[in-house]
Amino acid sequence: MLIRSQILSAPQFPSYFNSPFLPKLSFIASCNHTNRALSVKRWRNCKRNSFVISSASSSTNGAPENVHIKKRKIVEHIYLVKAKRDTSEDEEKDMLDYLYTSQYHMSGILAISLGRIEGPNAENFTHGVYMRFQRKEDVEKFYNSAFYSRVLEEHVAPISYGSISVDFESEVEDDIIPIFRRGEDFNYGVECIILISVLETVPKEAIEDALSTLQDLIEQYDSFIVQATIGTALNSKASEYSHASVIRFPSREDFVFFKESNEYKHMWSLKFQPITKKSLLLHYSVDPVGTELM
Repeated sequence: MLIRSQILSAPQFPSYFNSPFLPKLSFIASCNHTNRALSVKRWRNCKRNSFVISSASSSTNGAPENVHIKKRKIVEHIYLVKAKRDTSEDEEKDMLDYLYTSQYHMSGILAISLGRIEGPNAENFTHGVYMRFQRKEDVEKFYNSAFYSRVLEEHVAPISYGSISVDFESEVEDDIIPIFRRGEDFNYGVECIILISVLETVPKEAIEDALSTLQDLIEQYDSFIVQATIGTALNSKASEYSHASVIRFPSREDFVFFKESNEYKHMWSLKFQPITKKSLLLHYSVDPVGTELM
């Protein structure tokens, strides 16, 4: 595993700690400043991304022992927008503000990030929005929300000419910090979104092998990645893409280091290119754009 040292500060948590969704032991351990800082350090030291459920470590007698990490299912939502070329900065800011602060008007959104997509892409998407939900039912309520529909109608549609949404189920460590993506590690960085559409003739085993290889590479670069999730699109038949991954990097340098690595390029050409009909890799810098209710 590649190693990178990093100094952390205590995270800021949401006010709804009494939710039954939260792991109670983690809440108790985070009730004061000292224990909360220790909780951050413990999570950073033992975290394993996405599907990993155990890891090997050295015991006191030198023999390896399994460290089981409890996982919790979550649902990831990706929303990509194509803004018109004549969109002004004020219109862009207005759109991003309303999208970002929508989390304060609707229940079920555990985490959110958004930003202007950096660099060109084949589909000409200009902005990306990522949200995390607790359950599939929360995503359904989100799509049917009158408030969010109004946000799209009044603040997104007038300045855009296309968009897509992809939802997928994945897993994260069952603890407050990774579930809610809170703390210094999640305040800034680079959000990377990978979308894949596999060929209809590809066997299930080949798809699972490719996703597993990507997961193994993420674990290898664990010290350069804050968190990563991978999964199959919930409604893959209706979506343009069948599989997706969201990877949060601490910085642009870490993102480039991963994307340009020989290991990533080799994995992609060997495992994904033979089974992929089309794919999309996008990234945007993370910086909170709204704090007031709109």
